[in-house]
Amino acid sequence: MYEEHSEKKTIINKTVKKGLSFGSALAMVISYTTWKSVGWAIVHGLMSWLYVIYFILRY
Repeated sequence: MYEEHSEKKTIINKTVKKGLSFGSALAMVISYTTWKSVGWAIVHGLMSWLYVIYFILRY
């Protein structure tokens, strides 16, 4: 029983990490394409999905 719970937790953790990584990469690409600035791309990459959602709503 404990192994099954541990395995499910591991799968969820990996999925969340991949989602956050994808969100950061997407935010950085959108930012760089829009603003042509590496600095802003880094800042927006740290904001991850928040910037992606903002960009979708704003533009």
